[in-house]
Amino acid sequence: MFFALFLLLVSFLLGGNVNGFYVPGVAPVEFDLNQRIEVKAVKMTSTKTQIPYEYYSLQFCLPKNGTIVYKSENLGEVLRGDRIVNTPYEVSMGQNVNCKLLCNRKNTPMNWNHVESAKIAERIKHEYFVHLLVDNLPVATRTRDPNTQELKFEHGYRLGQVVGNNIYINNHLKFILSYHQYKQDKYRVVGFEVETMSVSSKELKFEGDTCNFPDSPSEQPVNVNSETQLYFTYSVQWKRSEVSWASRWDIYLGMNDVQIHWFSIINSLVVVFFLSGILTMIMIRTLRRDIAKYNTDDNFEETLEETGWKLVHGDVFRPPVYSRFFAAVIGSGIQVFFMALITIFFAMLGMLSPSSRGALMTSGIFLYVFMGIIAGYYSARLYKTMKGREWRKAAFLTATLYPGLVMGIGLFLNFFMWSKHSSEAVPFTTMISLLLIWFGISVPLVFLGYYFGYRKQPFQNPVRTNMIPRQIPHQLWYMNPILW
Repeated sequence: MFFALFLLLVSFLLGGNVNGFYVPGVAPVEFDLNQRIEVKAVKMTSTKTQIPYEYYSLQFCLPKNGTIVYKSENLGEVLRGDRIVNTPYEVSMGQNVNCKLLCNRKNTPMNWNHVESAKIAERIKHEYFVHLLVDNLPVATRTRDPNTQELKFEHGYRLGQVVGNNIYINNHLKFILSYHQYKQDKYRVVGFEVETMSVSSKELKFEGDTCNFPDSPSEQPVNVNSETQLYFTYSVQWKRSEVSWASRWDIYLGMNDVQIHWFSIINSLVVVFFLSGILTMIMIRTLRRDIAKYNTDDNFEETLEETGWKLVHGDVFRPPVYSRFFAAVIGSGIQVFFMALITIFFAMLGMLSPSSRGALMTSGIFLYVFMGIIAGYYSARLYKTMKGREWRKAAFLTATLYPGLVMGIGLFLNFFMWSKHSSEAVPFTTMISLLLIWFGISVPLVFLGYYFGYRKQPFQNPVRTNMIPRQIPHQLWYMNPILW
């Protein structure tokens, strides 16, 4: 009963579903005909720079009322650099739009000064993609492999392209939206594609806020060293689709060869378990007699016959000098292992679907925090096995070693993100929240686990430890670890 309630609670937190019961954030949205559908922007990304930016980091058209509204996001979305905002695109269910001005300023073009033009040209050179959302479904661009002519999809759409020494911006977007009729006069969005085009402002003709241009217009260049004048336009095309709402993510996940993937996974697991079983049987049969002999009275003549690794059997379980550090490292490893194991388990149940944006990172962080009690328990038993006495200092080291290292590296990299004005720069309030989660939840749980673990009996070593440590012979110069 408790486990079922725990699954249901985690499902609500992560925006998943349990046994077909939809929870907020994942339930399908049904639209009426001509109902307004909001188009949102997420961010701009590039595989060359790995630095995401907000949508309005460039001088794009603002919403009609001029107010930029940011969507409330979970912890994972903030750390991913998602900054979901509203856009001025007007899309209604079932209504096609031939050509429409995005920001109508009495048919006056938008002017970018040389600074803004240079910034946009730099983003285009770095192959930045713009990511939009409709009904929580990300936009995709249909492309073909030039060699195999295989149909592929790219996430987002390209900001522009570089042709020779000229830089062109994609200022016209054609939204291709697919809908599935669920009930009478009830529709669901099941596809969101975009076709980009660069249209010169000289080729456009206007009738109010509508526009038209020839079939093969000239492209809109970005003037790096001077001002750039251009218009932003868009069109909308709706298509009926038989794809159900539950299958609308298939083109993003590439689930055409599911059976082949499962066969490969099962085949790999069988081979790994089979080889592991063989090695385990060999090691058990080899070591069982040796361990029994080591636990009896030492026979000097038999000891002289030992060679190789058997010579150090009496020193393997000797407590190391830095026993606290060793226990902290092992405890942190167990904490990460259980966090990954439970995260994979929830992912298999469908609770970490891609429609729940940021759920994977959010669940990973909170599961790592709550696994602190397991890390403290096993670290304490190991520390007691190594005859440690200062368990409070060991508990504090276990609670701060790995998270402190990650937080230190993250804070160092965050300064560079702040300097670049990237959307992936973690806000100061989020940093404070992470610190509160760390010291308010994780550290007390590690101490709690240490308290119970240190009261348990220590682990029993399979062999006895020699009273006198074995002397380590002098190593040659080329055996120095520095040269490894």
